Amino acid sequence: MGLFLFIVGIIGWHLGMYGMFMKAGIKPVLAFVPLYNTWLIVEKCNIKKLWFWLQLIPIAGQFITIWITIIFVMHFKRFSLLDHTLVTLFPFLYFPFIGFNKEDKWYGHEVVAACKKPQSREWIDAGVFAVVAATLIRTFVFEAYVIPTGSMERTLLINDFLFVSKMSYGPRIPITPISFPFVHNTMPGSITTPSYIKQVQLPYKRLPGFQEVKRNDVVVFNFPAGDTIINLPDYGSKQPYYDVLRTVYKGNREALNAEFPILVHPFDKTDNYIKRCTAVGGDILQVKKGILYINNAPAYKPVDAQTDYILNMNTSFTTDYLENDLGIKIDIDPEHGVRYNKNDDYQEQDSSGLVCKLNLTVDNFNKVKVLPNVKNIKPIVDEGVSEDMFPFDTLNNKWNRDNYGPITIPKKDVAITLNPQNISLYRRLITNYEGNTLDESNGKYVLNGKETTTYTPKYNYYWMMGDNRHRSQDSRYWGFVPETHVVGKASLIWFSWNDGPRFKRIFKIIN
Repeated sequence: MGLFLFIVGIIGWHLGMYGMFMKAGIKPVLAFVPLYNTWLIVEKCNIKKLWFWLQLIPIAGQFITIWITIIFVMHFKRFSLLDHTLVTLFPFLYFPFIGFNKEDKWYGHEVVAACKKPQSREWIDAGVFAVVAATLIRTFVFEAYVIPTGSMERTLLINDFLFVSKMSYGPRIPITPISFPFVHNTMPGSITTPSYIKQVQLPYKRLPGFQEVKRNDVVVFNFPAGDTIINLPDYGSKQPYYDVLRTVYKGNREALNAEFPILVHPFDKTDNYIKRCTAVGGDILQVKKGILYINNAPAYKPVDAQTDYILNMNTSFTTDYLENDLGIKIDIDPEHGVRYNKNDDYQEQDSSGLVCKLNLTVDNFNKVKVLPNVKNIKPIVDEGVSEDMFPFDTLNNKWNRDNYGPITIPKKDVAITLNPQNISLYRRLITNYEGNTLDESNGKYVLNGKETTTYTPKYNYYWMMGDNRHRSQDSRYWGFVPETHVVGKASLIWFSWNDGPRFKRIFKIIN
């Protein structure tokens, strides 16, 4: 439903611009050309060209676009607060109204200059209104998001620009309402200075949405283990606080806190992550030999998901084949002539080039396995026990990234029996996510001062995994995602860039 409304909005916006362009003396078909249409508005309204380029700034750019369109309708003698509200909230209805009714016409710069307020004041008022209204849109309707890592490749690529629908699951009322506009958790130009005041906090509340989070949705959420960070550029979510505490300081929080600057985030201000929801509350999840199972059946596998393979070969791949057929960009060290890939998608493992590692989709795997120079190919599957796996209890859970579980995802109002074998799975859920006190002694559990053998969650929980399973920091490493942390559903790629626009990805719906 949310995606349907978004598509209707896009169509209405451009149809309205078509009619307005006709009235303004601009070739109307150009209203359907992304970005160029706003360039033409900027030219027609004598807006400084700088504002066009500022539109391309992620997140803040959408507010500038709204401001530009407000200036545009002012040239149709539309100055009122109601007009500006309709431009901001309902452009897909308001633009067609202006473009195709007989009364509205293009008046040009003279009518803007003749307005009672100085023209500069009108522009300032329009800008302030656009900022306020666009902030509301970003909070409650949709938000722009840029893919920063390869954990979802090739479903999503680095520098894919997305629209994230807040309406799909119901917009979340801001937990931390006082913050600098247009940014998430750090001030512009800084990666360590908080952009918010956490002294004012509101309780978790979500407005009604069109649907619940569903299995296989691509979801943006607040990083659950990011509530406490080491506030230095090389740490944050790159090296989570709890990982450093566990592996380097062996649980000695005092020593860690004395060594580094520590910042405690409200949960709605932790870093945004994007993953696929592979399991919902009540599901039984297991990974066996790299294959994901949900409720004892093989899980949905996205067509563009990637897996690491090891290959034994007679001869090496050519650079042209890697780049043009497999889409793996190869860099060459000019001094030594060594081929390599910055994202580690391709790696020759010995000097002869007869053994290599490739990160492949299913389609690319089917291409490679039949090549005459490939003797054999098999997926890389971890063996043994990894200490990096949630819940970090190797006594009871002898797991690794390719052999994990089984584990039952907690569900709202469904009781969990607590015992020494599973308490490590649910300890953080009970204390951090749901705000209880939990004391443990001699196999007994005291919850909020009362001894108990069960716990009933008050929220739904989800299991999030990247489509690029060997390159993803996901729920296998930090556990459940509570519904409180869900931001929205990734719906559409509106732009993509890699040394130039990736035109095939523009306006691609995310599956």
